[in-house]
Amino acid sequence: MTEIPAESHGRKVAAMFGRIAGWYDFLNHLLSLGQDVWWRHQLVRAVNPPPDGRVLDLAAGTLDVSRELLRQHPDLRVAALDFALPMLAVGKRRKLSGRRAERIFPVQADGRALPLPDASMDAATIAFGIRNILPREAAYAEILRVLRPGGRFCILEFGTGSRKVWKGLYNFYLDKLLPGIGRLVSRDPSAYRYLAETIRNFPDERALARELLAAGFGRVFHRPMLSGIVYLHVAEKTA
Repeated sequence: MTEIPAESHGRKVAAMFGRIAGWYDFLNHLLSLGQDVWWRHQLVRAVNPPPDGRVLDLAAGTLDVSRELLRQHPDLRVAALDFALPMLAVGKRRKLSGRRAERIFPVQADGRALPLPDASMDAATIAFGIRNILPREAAYAEILRVLRPGGRFCILEFGTGSRKVWKGLYNFYLDKLLPGIGRLVSRDPSAYRYLAETIRNFPDERALARELLAAGFGRVFHRPMLSGIVYLHVAEKTA
């Protein structure tokens, strides 16, 4: 695998996630009040892979989605790719043992230049990671390239933080509580401030659907969860 030079944004994001890798799982559960487990379950339910299929888990982080893929579909092989090597290392150390280690393959890689052959994956997932890849269009093009015809690209992502949810309570949580709790626990003041900023600036569900259609996906749909705080997006490659 050829090493791909990262741009400034990619390097900064990878370094940030590397710094909080040890706290990442704990903070995910704490800040979502445990809802992140259900969100990932719903993401994997939408994947619809064939028996003994191959699935790309992009921005795999500490491998929670990869593990859920194998839990729901024990015969899958999962390519778990992430730009932040410390995140993969934490996931491998804590979560890959026995059969999982034989079916999940963590690899450091850039989502804009995937080290995978054309039409080699039956499906692809990304959970809370598409915000961190710029430009997103480069990732969409790579996903389309490696997907087999009819394969699904399933995205789990926060809805835009610019829309008021729960009469503004969620927006207060984004602006004040999330950065504060993240800072206290992880001791990294920039990480969860970055998270809040990217959620606020992220396209809404309709704009993201237009992006995916413009990228070349044939069928796109989405489903809100928790009053639209989180969305499950599904994009299919034309068969």
